[in-house]
Amino acid sequence: MPLEVVSFKHISRILEVTDSLGLNREWVEIPLSPESPGVVRRLTNGKLEIIVDAEQPFEDWLGSLPKHIQLVQGA
Repeated sequence: MPLEVVSFKHISRILEVTDSLGLNREWVEIPLSPESPGVVRRLTNGKLEIIVDAEQPFEDWLGSLPKHIQLVQGA
């Protein structure tokens, strides 16, 4: 079942991941509309945009999030 909206609970879980990676919350944007495919990218203003995948189960997607963030950061 596709995810239709990113809830506060989803955002809290994502922020737990970004916090564990030492990212400042002010530099993370999480749109409320998921997309397929989801994406992690650096915006022109330097912020990190994290778009939740609408089709992939949230827990699976969340588990792969640190790897995607590190790829965008060039780590």
